[in-house]
Amino acid sequence: MVQPDDGVRPLVKAVRSARRSIEMIIFRFEQREIEGALANAVSRGVAVHALIAHTNRAGEESLRRLELRLLAEGITVARTDDDLVRYHGKLMIVDRRELYLMAFNPTYTDIEHCRSFGVITRRPALVREAVRLFEADSKRQPYEPGSENLVVSPVNARQLLSRFIAGAKKELVIYDPKVSDLGMVRLLEERAAAGVHIRLIGRLTRSIPGVTVCKLGRLRLHTRTMVRDGRLAFVGSQSLRAVELDARREVGLIFREPKLVDRLHQIFTGDWDSAGQAHERNGDHTRAKVAKKVAKLLAKELPEVAPALNGAVKEIVGNGDVELDPDEVEAALKGAVKTAVTEVVSDIVEEAMKQDGGRSQ
Repeated sequence: MVQPDDGVRPLVKAVRSARRSIEMIIFRFEQREIEGALANAVSRGVAVHALIAHTNRAGEESLRRLELRLLAEGITVARTDDDLVRYHGKLMIVDRRELYLMAFNPTYTDIEHCRSFGVITRRPALVREAVRLFEADSKRQPYEPGSENLVVSPVNARQLLSRFIAGAKKELVIYDPKVSDLGMVRLLEERAAAGVHIRLIGRLTRSIPGVTVCKLGRLRLHTRTMVRDGRLAFVGSQSLRAVELDARREVGLIFREPKLVDRLHQIFTGDWDSAGQAHERNGDHTRAKVAKKVAKLLAKELPEVAPALNGAVKEIVGNGDVELDPDEVEAALKGAVKTAVTEVVSDIVEEAMKQDGGRSQ
């Protein structure tokens, strides 16, 4: 499942296909089309069981309203324990034969305005493992992992994702809103130093030589996804942050299906290219704004040469598409403002760029 491209269709279709049971872990939920499909499933005799997080950022009140609404529709509702900071996993099991593991919530924002992914599998071992997790969390019992493909925080996520990163030989592409865990950052440093080409769409809390980072251009980033050497992929709800690896219930999946891995890599490449183009457009706009700030600051510092300066700045800015360089600005302004400008222009440019950068970041 690719969001926002696929929308709610795969999930609604899955609910409508159910014959015996639907088990669903919910962190946030507001998609009424999916809710209506669940209610219809109950009406035709399907046992629908929803496990709802004990808390989320929207607050307990909204979760309790959701519980009451689902109960009124005949859905069996359980609440997660409060032993972990947050229960943030998202999955659905249909007839105990099909697993839908999602990095997105069934909300309008996540499905319609975010880049996110979900994985559908009918592999019996994975479905059984997801059922074990669902039952353990529903009954508030400890979960003991039985698969190296189902990534579950806090029980095995650090181990499996560390191994995933450490195994990269040539390339690692990552979607992650925030990479900050020190152990994971060190692994990325080691892989980059070993010559692995690493690109990250999202945020890295400290710069790593050899790791290139950019922000997603046209969509909000919600997925946590990695592709290793074009052959192995991870999709899940856990960022490479300590709290999501060690203190929250997060769920992900590691898989090798070539067509799916290749599709993820292609989508990443498209998002990366789009983000780069957006950055260039924003850079052009920023350079034009900085050039104008240079004019204002210089005029303030040297009011007696402001008339000549205005003419010179018009030549520099032109149509606004400028490559602002302190040396070039200095050279262009020398004739207009003579020796005095050359002594302050570098400081002025730096100040202008700092002012603009503080607003644009």
